[in-house]
Amino acid sequence: MNYLYLLLNLGSLAIPFIFSFHPKLKFYKLWKPLFIGILFSMLIFIPWDIIFTKQGVWGFNDDYFLGIKLFSLPIEEWLFFICIPYACVFTHYALLYYFPSLKLSEAITKTISYLLILVLIVLSIYNYDKWYTLINFLLTILLIRVVTTKNVHLLRHYYLTFLVMLIPFFIVNGVLTGGFIENQVVWYNNEENMGIRLFTIPIEDTAYAFTLILLNLFIMSLSKSKKA
Repeated sequence: MNYLYLLLNLGSLAIPFIFSFHPKLKFYKLWKPLFIGILFSMLIFIPWDIIFTKQGVWGFNDDYFLGIKLFSLPIEEWLFFICIPYACVFTHYALLYYFPSLKLSEAITKTISYLLILVLIVLSIYNYDKWYTLINFLLTILLIRVVTTKNVHLLRHYYLTFLVMLIPFFIVNGVLTGGFIENQVVWYNNEENMGIRLFTIPIEDTAYAFTLILLNLFIMSLSKSKKA
């Protein structure tokens, strides 16, 4: 089934894209800052992906890809960094539209941020020799620190909307890591992570997803502020 990863990407994008033109949501009006965010995040995550693939930190099962590669990455992996951020950012804004009061207090938000930073620092030190764990958590620490300082209002919403995003995250990532199929679409070298799995998903993937989506939202906020 060499089109599985492609279907996961397109399936994740389909409904958010269609409802982007909803007369109340009008999410298409955010396309410019969104695509700036996607481009910026790809400048970070794509080189990271290429390096880790070449170093064997993770890899891809060719049975689930069309066979087209760019810089050692399947074309579907490139699409992942467009389709998944689009779907998740849409979910974030749709939730805020229908539930405008969905937010934490600033004090609670900062407390959560500093606790997360503390926990991730400890885990990074303890797992300094595991490349996926270390790089992943260090980037998450840096981003949480920056956003807490520059735009804590974003985190007041995001800590809650991300909990909702975890539902499709576990479905899509569960398939990618072999939870519902015979083999893994994406495999991980457990010597480079903590070896803790949520179902079939490395626990580090939750931080990876958290950082990827938050980075897109933060760049969008900067882009919109500059335009204003």
